[in-house]
Amino acid sequence: MGVEGCTKCIKYMLFFFNFIFWLAGGVILGVALWLRHDPKTSNLLDIEFDGAQAPNTFYISVHILIAVGAVMMVVGFLGCYGAIQESQCLLGTFFTCLVILFACEVAAGIWGFMHKDTVSREMINFYDSIYQEALSQNNNDQQKKNTATPVLKVFHETLSCCGKGVEDAFISVIKDKLGMTNMCPSSGLKVNCHQRIQELFSDKIYLIGIAALVVAVIMIFEMIFSMVLCCGIRNSPVY
Repeated sequence: MGVEGCTKCIKYMLFFFNFIFWLAGGVILGVALWLRHDPKTSNLLDIEFDGAQAPNTFYISVHILIAVGAVMMVVGFLGCYGAIQESQCLLGTFFTCLVILFACEVAAGIWGFMHKDTVSREMINFYDSIYQEALSQNNNDQQKKNTATPVLKVFHETLSCCGKGVEDAFISVIKDKLGMTNMCPSSGLKVNCHQRIQELFSDKIYLIGIAALVVAVIMIFEMIFSMVLCCGIRNSPVY
């Protein structure tokens, strides 16, 4: 007993989309955990210099993504169960959760678009401050300079780059050869660290954006199907 005809077809389509939604939640959760523990980003974002921590804007976004992935898995399961059981209460709750998630996703997307360059810009500024200290000619602050040099090398080794530009890299190479410093990896002498930082975080932000777009499309179909199924259940003579 239950819904019949087209409404029954909608029921199984909703179940299918909810299953995809549940899987998408798992994928997003997995990707977010990978972004959180990726060696490159972890090495850079865990850096501390002169009492200051590296900018954590990227980690805030990733933690939000982890929460979204977990919620999506719960909501996806709720939708699957509600569709199979043909429960108006569960489907109504599912629809409400979807609307809230969709609104949060749109708001996060707008915020992300407006601040898409913030993460890389903050990290570049952080790198520049360390770079300036490491190459400082002020002998009165030698201790800070000695602290900055190994921190700067973490950037260079992690990203296979050196300096803010080709000229900076050339000067650093000369100083390395003269034994004055030891900062540049041989694999990244001609690579701009500003460019490397931008590529690292921009690529990951685009990955998050693509995932959010795919999920948003699925959510729109699910909201439509859940309402159609809910109305079909209410109008069914069986109920």
